[in-house]
Amino acid sequence: MIRQLINGFADIIYPKTCLACKNKLKSKAADIFVCTECLNSIKRNLPPFCSSCGRHLEKRNFSKNICPACQKTGLHFDRAYSPCVYTGVIKELIHEFKYKNKDYLGAALSRPMVEFAKEYDIPMDFLDFIIPMPLHKTKLREREFNQAEILSGYIAGEFKKPLLSDILVRHRNTKTQTDLETGERFANVKGSFTVTKDSGIKGKNLLLVDDVLTTGATSSEAALSLKNAGANVVFVLTLAN
Repeated sequence: MIRQLINGFADIIYPKTCLACKNKLKSKAADIFVCTECLNSIKRNLPPFCSSCGRHLEKRNFSKNICPACQKTGLHFDRAYSPCVYTGVIKELIHEFKYKNKDYLGAALSRPMVEFAKEYDIPMDFLDFIIPMPLHKTKLREREFNQAEILSGYIAGEFKKPLLSDILVRHRNTKTQTDLETGERFANVKGSFTVTKDSGIKGKNLLLVDDVLTTGATSSEAALSLKNAGANVVFVLTLAN
């Protein structure tokens, strides 16, 4: 609460600037954080998509319907979706959201996810629950919020789906994945999730929400825990990949 008040006063005292390019914003609207030029430069994830990780599929892989990385690595989730490519403006916005205490960006950043789900017919009616990717309690204390839970809240509200924010637990505080190679990423998160007893997900279809999918290691390990607890289908929706 105190941090939110400080952020609010800072917006009043200092001229509002684009969070991506840092130039002064022309709009005075309270929910505008990015200039039109930066907004238009966001790289969209366009079809055709890999049937596993959801990334754009290059022409040479059309016939297989799956990208080379996913052919080599078995992922435990059934399908992943992302509206944006993790580069440029969207990468900067996610960084501001996660690491610079700008949790109020959650509403704006959830919009491309909602729009993508509608445009590309993610079967939301088929899904029973939405589950945010959990943070370890140590990281949650440091950050004071879980960015995946904020995004999940808006998505759950839009599609009127129950949000289960406490059944998937990250019980091991793994080191950051950023500087690790693909194989190291999978090893780093192995066995780091558990599902609480009597979670009610047996036979249910779930949507796991996070901000970014890189190799898919974290989402795959989380999906494995959910499936071991009886989940039927686990889809993944992230803002970027």
